[in-house]
Amino acid sequence: MVMPIKIFIFIISIVLLISCSKDEPDFQLKPKEDPYKIYQEAYEAFEKGDYFFAQKKFLEVELSIEKVEVAAKASIMASYSLYSINFYDQALENLKKFLKKYPANEKVIYAEYLTAIIYFEQIKDETKDAEPINQAKEKIDLFLNKYPNTEYALDLKFKNDLIINQLAAKELYVAKYYISVQKWIPAINRLKVILEKYDQTIFIEEALYRLVEINYFIGLQEEAEKYASILGYNYNSSEWHEQSYKILNKNYELRKKDKVKKKDNLIRKIINKIK
Repeated sequence: MVMPIKIFIFIISIVLLISCSKDEPDFQLKPKEDPYKIYQEAYEAFEKGDYFFAQKKFLEVELSIEKVEVAAKASIMASYSLYSINFYDQALENLKKFLKKYPANEKVIYAEYLTAIIYFEQIKDETKDAEPINQAKEKIDLFLNKYPNTEYALDLKFKNDLIINQLAAKELYVAKYYISVQKWIPAINRLKVILEKYDQTIFIEEALYRLVEINYFIGLQEEAEKYASILGYNYNSSEWHEQSYKILNKNYELRKKDKVKKKDNLIRKIINKIK
């Protein structure tokens, strides 16, 4: 009896498959690496300042370890490592995941503090976009409202004062631009913002002086005198008060010279008597 061709081909295929499988080497699964060992490796890299390698290993630990406390610690260490190499976007993304995944962890306060710091460090000078300044202030205010008595609050209060000065500087920078192109109303509005919101900053004196200058130039004598009076009452010894006085008193330089001359004469008289 002749074997059907299809059955013959099937048997030959099975035989070939078995023989080939005997020739192939045995593949074994690589044993899973101990996550605690990986953590130690990551921490050693962190200590040496190799933050790029450290963050990679810390994230690997978080994904592979079952103990939640260790996973959370690895996550926050990865975030700090990313921050240390100025990978701000990646660090913020990882911190966001940390806060969502481990809301009860003891490092939550630090995670929010580090978030605020990252926003703060991305602030540019007053000539650049104000959005990073506003974002940083929002994050810092949020932290100070939630954790006013923590060890990180004092640092963020100091940084908040710097931000307020930066915002005032931004308003003054824009106001001076409007002055340079003779757009008086927008300039006045910007300067008034400094008076209303940033009166504790170092820019208040110049803002008052600019208001004296503008109002005098456009013929609003009473308004100019009002701002000069405020400047004189609060900052009598400042250079800006002296400048505003020059604007409103055209004979100021002459009187100043007379005063210096009289003082010199008095000193000469005293010296002559001593002689």
